[in-house]
Amino acid sequence: MMPIKIPDNLPAREVLLGEDIFLMDETRAVHQDIRALKIILLNLMPTKIVTETQITRLLANSPLQVELEFLHPATYTAKNTPEEHMIAFYKTYEYIRDRKYDGMIITGAPVEHLEFEEVVYWEELKQIMEWARRNVFSTLYLCWGAQAGLFYHYGVPKYPLGKKMFGVFPHRVVKKNTRLLRGFDDIFYVPHSRYTEVRREDIDRISELEVLAESDIAGLYIAASKDGRQIFVSGHSEYDPLTLKDEYVRDIDKGLDIAVPQNYFPGDDPSRDPQVIWRGHANLLFSNWLNYYVYQETPYDLNEIK
Repeated sequence: MMPIKIPDNLPAREVLLGEDIFLMDETRAVHQDIRALKIILLNLMPTKIVTETQITRLLANSPLQVELEFLHPATYTAKNTPEEHMIAFYKTYEYIRDRKYDGMIITGAPVEHLEFEEVVYWEELKQIMEWARRNVFSTLYLCWGAQAGLFYHYGVPKYPLGKKMFGVFPHRVVKKNTRLLRGFDDIFYVPHSRYTEVRREDIDRISELEVLAESDIAGLYIAASKDGRQIFVSGHSEYDPLTLKDEYVRDIDKGLDIAVPQNYFPGDDPSRDPQVIWRGHANLLFSNWLNYYVYQETPYDLNEIK
């Protein structure tokens, strides 16, 4: 297994080293005779250090060397991440606008209650998504990021749910013999935490898109452009074991009317430790994307990306 290259003093480093994740320092990386995959993470989540760690963990679990950079909107100031962390590790669009990347990941964001056009950084996000079409070989959109990408690129709307889709739900493969889904079990589990949804019938109307996986309970899970350049994922396979618990406790403390996340705590008892039944799927999803949609397809010379 090859390591992932991240900045030497990124907080995620100590956490992942404690989990025996194979990391590489910058000095060692420059002496390897190999071109690392250049991945840019547009992190829209409020707890940026947590999300960095979750995504880095999954990208590290492959035989490919990955060089990971971090991006955030210049038009929004992060309230839950120290300013010095943002200055030390994050770039803005002005830095990347003339660069090209093998892959990009756009995270979710807790802005579902807003129309897309009401999001403070929507114009900048549109600019970044448009830039990605010609400067990134394959982009992985997650949760609200997937909704934003589908709306911007294809006009697919999002719909409010009667109650929060909250828990860990069974899913199934819709399109067999798809490289992104290679090795998936017939039934696999994914965490969801959202108040809105994208509907399959809207995806089915668009000839450039295809549905790859879905859930009878949680609905559409993965859709993709037929050329593999855009992957849209509605759930949170990257979540840590306690992420849903932390969200549940946070909502309870706010006095919100929130149900216990489904299929998460044994016996739906929040006093018990949750069971992780999505980790294998998460690793397979990210490694398949890295291998089949990025490494195997991206031109060796990134300048050839169009």
